[in-house]
Amino acid sequence: MTHSTTDPNSPQGETTHFGYQKVPVNEKHERVAEVFKSVATRYDIMNDLMSLGTHRLIKRFTIELSGLRQGNRILDLAGGTGDLSIRFSPIVGKEGHVVLADINAAMLKVGRDRIVDRGLQSNITVAQSDAECLPFADNCFDCVCIAYGLRNVTRKERALESILRVLKPGGRLLVLEFSKPQNRFISKAYDAFSELWPIAGKAIVGDSESYRYLVESIRVHPDQEALLAMLDDAGFVDTRFHNVLNGISAIHVGVKP
Repeated sequence: MTHSTTDPNSPQGETTHFGYQKVPVNEKHERVAEVFKSVATRYDIMNDLMSLGTHRLIKRFTIELSGLRQGNRILDLAGGTGDLSIRFSPIVGKEGHVVLADINAAMLKVGRDRIVDRGLQSNITVAQSDAECLPFADNCFDCVCIAYGLRNVTRKERALESILRVLKPGGRLLVLEFSKPQNRFISKAYDAFSELWPIAGKAIVGDSESYRYLVESIRVHPDQEALLAMLDDAGFVDTRFHNVLNGISAIHVGVKP
């Protein structure tokens, strides 16, 4: 699930991370887009393999933390293939609404097809949107969830500010993302396991480089405390995080004042 942006006003020579590489800011958008275009049709299968199926349990915990009720509006940002949107749909019900948003057209096509197949078009809308400049009105969502997408954003601070703008006062942000294991033995084991992802990507999707980028993007992503500070700086209150699987993943929560 992916988000990044280009900025015509960015200074010449400004760079950002693309995995371990430093690339021009305006180049990251295209390179991330190619990664997710390549893996879109097998994305969920690879998620099962990479997480050994645990991503489903982690997403269930994320949904519990959302506090969603019937009639709420939620933005599933970087929602890609629609996995979470499909789960949110019955929770908000007929009076509520889910917006599945992603910047990548290939991922959204998979998500849209899944929504249609399940007959959920009545309360799920699909929108191709950039996390850094969301095309929604101020104060219009009760909750924004971004799962495994923030690390692909070029300017995370801008995305967090944009999310804050579209949330209603008292609305909740949930950031589900790979993070840093707290136990060094688990960390070493997880690093070794993640080195197998490009091999699996080559075998299943026919693309090892996209999964090499995914591994590297996890390792350069801000750790739990750094991301918590970013939420604070963006203006969220009552911020906290929950480590999952010893910190292999973490769920950050913030509230719009």
